[in-house]
Amino acid sequence: MTEKNKNQTALGDVAARQLAIATRTVPQMGLISPRWLTHLMSWIPVESGVYRLNKVKDADNVEVDCSARDERELPHTFVDYIENPREYNLNAVNTVLDVHTRVSDLYSKPYNQITEQLRLTIETIKERQESELINNKEYGLLHSIASAQRIKTRTGAPTPDDMDELISKVWKEPGFFLLHPLTIAAFGRECTRRGVPPPTVSLFGSQFITWRGIPLIPSDKVPVEKGKSKIILMRTGESRQGVVGLYQPGLPGEQSPGLSVRFMGINDKAIASYLVSLYCSLAVLVDDAIAVLEDVEVGKYHEYK
Repeated sequence: MTEKNKNQTALGDVAARQLAIATRTVPQMGLISPRWLTHLMSWIPVESGVYRLNKVKDADNVEVDCSARDERELPHTFVDYIENPREYNLNAVNTVLDVHTRVSDLYSKPYNQITEQLRLTIETIKERQESELINNKEYGLLHSIASAQRIKTRTGAPTPDDMDELISKVWKEPGFFLLHPLTIAAFGRECTRRGVPPPTVSLFGSQFITWRGIPLIPSDKVPVEKGKSKIILMRTGESRQGVVGLYQPGLPGEQSPGLSVRFMGINDKAIASYLVSLYCSLAVLVDDAIAVLEDVEVGKYHEYK
């Protein structure tokens, strides 16, 4: 016996742990976020993979009359459409997941290896989807805002005055602000400085601060560059002529709207492959459905006395 064992009077921790069963968790991933944007979006199924956005050419030419009590002739009119409307094609976020059959056969208790590998892969794809909905140069929110709907901060930091001006750009049933968590903190500091702490509202079981009753929804996919970011305000829904998300329904191996998982087979190295695909896009139905506050400083602090 070693000198240590001579002095030991009871079974030690290291040896005892060999008989104990550790409580295990599923694999955790810090990349995963709540992805509130996809929850709050209004989603429209696109059967053919193409969404055609039809508009009126010139609404000012549609004539109507408030009839007086006489026999004046009523105006004749018609509504003309744009002849070449924009069409939105669904974009795909794809990857191929490889799992060695030896691993899935031998090491799938208590958690199935294929299930967990697919779960984490799908979470990563959905995170990329939210980023594309905001930043994609073809259809993303930040690249779909008309020049008249873009404003800049007055002092750099996001003030209540700036938020009010943003609301004036999307005054028809505004739905929610979308901004980086650092920007929410910066806005909170400006409200504290003015003595107007914003109230909160409960959505999806979580608390969100609001301004003028409109919730501020955080997303870490809204870019922050050189200490500056942006604040988006939008309304959603086709019936409200807002912003709508687009997805492909009825996919083979569909797991959720627009998302499919398909088994591709096992190769001669005993590796099983799964194709994971998510098809989506986004459309802004009319210009005043969305606006953005630009050049927002997120690092401005104050001394409170």
